[in-house]
Amino acid sequence: MPSLPTLYSLRQCPYAMRARMGLLMAQQVVTLREVNMKKKPEEMLSVSAKATVPVLVLNDGLVIDQSIDIMLWALNKNDPSNLLYKHQASMLEDMLKFIEHNDITFVDSLKKYKAASRYHDKEKNTYRGHCEEYVKQLEQRLNRHEFIMGDNPSLVDYAILPFIRQFSRVERQWYLQAPYPALQRWLTAQYQQAVFTKAMVKHEPWTENQATVVFGKV
Repeated sequence: MPSLPTLYSLRQCPYAMRARMGLLMAQQVVTLREVNMKKKPEEMLSVSAKATVPVLVLNDGLVIDQSIDIMLWALNKNDPSNLLYKHQASMLEDMLKFIEHNDITFVDSLKKYKAASRYHDKEKNTYRGHCEEYVKQLEQRLNRHEFIMGDNPSLVDYAILPFIRQFSRVERQWYLQAPYPALQRWLTAQYQQAVFTKAMVKHEPWTENQATVVFGKV
């Protein structure tokens, strides 16, 4: 077997999660190395200054260490579900703007909401309200069509899924009673996909003596 690209990952990291789902959807096979963040492998640190997951090292030595770039690399090689909506030339730009809004505005509010809930901060409802500004946009879109960008799944669905998952788990009872039935339906449907199940398989932290873990096909 020819050598495979190497993905440094962490099961619960939302950025690594989206990278894994992108590789699975593109059927791009890699060697998976689960990282112990308390003892980061020197091999990863030597190729990526950011010192955190995900990091994809290609066979030619090229390093891709941003999760969206990993998804795009994979899907530009093979996109059997047309997640990039190549039939609509302008859609990719719209998708990337949408994901950027998620990654900057929503994720910032989500971090504050999670911390406030954990430490019983009186501002918890305020931060949750900031998150809901974005969630309401998703609900409106999902009332119009089955997926975020249209009637078919796109890059956006897989890119934001890990963060909506986190949002739904901060105050579970509140979320289940919240006025977002379309979002709840969408999230449940994503959980039921084989790609999510495969992406979330637990692996032991990588060591040099560990057997190779091949990852990338549903």
